[in-house]
This record gives sequence, C-alpha cells and structure tokens, in this order.
Amino acid sequence: MPQALLDRYQQLIAREELRPDAEQAAAAARLAQLQQELEAHQGHGFFGRLLGRKALPPRGVYMWGGVGRGKSMLMDLFHDTLAIPEKRRVHFHAFMLEVHEVMREVRQKELGDPIPQVAAKIAQGLRVLAFDEMVVNNSADAMIMSRLFTALIREHGLVIVTTSNRAPRELYKDGLNREHFLPFIALIETELDVLTLNGKVDYRLERLMGIASWHMPLGEAATQRVREVFFRLTDYPPEDAANVPSLDLDVGGGRLLHVPKSLKGVGVFSFRKLCGEARGASDYLAIARHYHTVILVGIKRMGPDMRNEAARFVTLIDALYEHRVKLFVTADAAPEDLYEAGDGRFEFDRTISRLMEMQSRDYMAAGHGVVEGITG
Repeated sequence: MPQALLDRYQQLIAREELRPDAEQAAAAARLAQLQQELEAHQGHGFFGRLLGRKALPPRGVYMWGGVGRGKSMLMDLFHDTLAIPEKRRVHFHAFMLEVHEVMREVRQKELGDPIPQVAAKIAQGLRVLAFDEMVVNNSADAMIMSRLFTALIREHGLVIVTTSNRAPRELYKDGLNREHFLPFIALIETELDVLTLNGKVDYRLERLMGIASWHMPLGEAATQRVREVFFRLTDYPPEDAANVPSLDLDVGGGRLLHVPKSLKGVGVFSFRKLCGEARGASDYLAIARHYHTVILVGIKRMGPDMRNEAARFVTLIDALYEHRVKLFVTADAAPEDLYEAGDGRFEFDRTISRLMEMQSRDYMAAGHGVVEGITG
C-alpha cells in the first residue's frame, strides 16, 4: 500500500530515528507514487498484449547521495510495502556476478548474442527490479550494462529502482573504455527519475555515536565492539550472524578476493589476509571503491621483520583514505606504536597521521568517494 510507506516513514521521524529532511521526504513521496502506479496497473501487461498494445511501465527511480543519507532505509520501505509479488531486491554487485554467470552459460551453448537472452531470463516473472548500491568498477560490467538495461527497461518493461553513492554522470568516472558506458548514463537520465539525497545528516554516523573506531588490545572485547558496528550499519539481525552474506570481490586481472562478511557496502577483512599475503594497490583500490566502510581485524604490531606487511598496510590505508572509506579496527597497539622501527618507518608517519584523521568526526561525516586535491 502506498500509504503504508509514508506512514512507516513518518513513524521513524516520530520515534526520532530520523530527522525531518526535505530531500528524504520528497524521495519517500516519489516512491509511494511509484507504488501506486505499479499497484494500479496490475494485469495491464496481460490485457495490453491481448489487445495488441504494449503498456508503458512507470518511470523508475535512481536515488543517490553520500553514505548515511537514508537511501537503503527508503529502499527497505519501498520493497517491503510494495503490494505486488513480481518484485526482486538484490545487491548490485551480486546481480552483475549473476549476469556474467548466465552469459557464460549462453556462450557455452553457442546460442548467439547472450545479452537479449540474459535480459529475458532476468525479466521473467518480474515487474520491479530494485538494487542496492549501484557502482561500476570494472570494464567487463561497463561494456554490457547499456545494452542489458536498455533491453530490461525498453523491451521487457522492467521498472528499475536503485540507490548509489554517485550521481549518474559520476559512475565509472575515468574508467577504461568509458565511452562504451556513456549510453547507460543517458538511459538512466532518460528512463529514471534521478533523486538526490545528499543532506547534512548522516544517519549511519549517528548510529555509531559512542563507539570508537580504533579498538585495542586484541581480544573478545575489541571484537565485540566491531561486531556491533557491523550490525548497526547493516541492520542485519545479530542473532543470525552465522548467515551474514560473503562476497568474492573482483580485484582485477581475473582475480577474486574473498570477503567473509559483506553487506550494504560494509566489508570485514583480516589484517593477515590483506597485508600478510602478496597484494598490491589494485586490490586495495577495488576494496576502497566497493566499500564505504571497512572493518579490519587483527592488526599486528609490526617489527623490522614485517617490513612487507608494513608497506602493504601503508598502501591499503592510502587507498581507503583517498576514497574516504570509514575504517574500524581491532589492533595490537595504537597507530603510532604499530611500526616503530624498520624499512619504510619514515613513510609510515604519514600513515599514522591519516589513521588519526580517519578517527575524526569530520572524516566520518564525509561522503564515500575520491576527494579531489588530496596530497600526501
């Protein structure tokens, strides 16, 4: 029921879980209108085909803004209160992995152009496809998205509702072969209503009031604090912790990095996995682009014999800092005591400075993404 969405939104404000926010209220009203359009036209697709007419679907919605502006909350309300069965909600990264898997199956069977077949399979039995966190960080996705979504929207009449941290024209910015991606941006701006949610209130940050970002020493108490961060940021029920989704993140070059806990732009990693194994800047950039928040557990105090781990840690923090990724950690020691002597110790001072800044409220309140003009 369209009114149910608006009623639940007003209840959140009444309980002071949200503050009155004009952009947010406008987005809630637009989503309620879309629900009304979808629910009022159930069955029109069948009768349109019966009469030889192709019913035009309602326009979709693209909501973008910084971290913590309420995009996922509005998506939750939209999907939960949409009173039609032909709906699906999926994280965008998981969706694209599914697309590539279906494309491989079609190619193996040598059934011709895979895009129309993939679109038909995805659209089967659906009227609404809702995405969390649309982001494009590899050329393989960028190359196919224009044709795929054109088919989904214009040929199959799917209504797309999506959230993103970036405005449409900022998607895949400076990416390889971006010219092939530009028609997708044009498609979004033509077929979807683009709504901005970029107000000053960061609701995720407010959820974390009272929780520090640096927890030491290593042990159960520190682990419990970062677990609490994960569940507050993702709204995942702690009692179902064993079933938190994982992800195999594409880090380029045909390589995948297993992320044991990955949900709503929050990823959990171990220091041993990220800095104890042979990894480079491309791995850390993929993480920084994909996640607005990283929880890094088990950071060791590093001696001179761990210069490789220290160098990787420096590169990791550079990538996270430059993309304004929020960082929560469990560690053996404070930043200034992590690497007291060894090769690269002089360069480590910059990392200490960045780690201290990353704990500040100003940093935490900044939106996710590269900030122009950052220098070492």
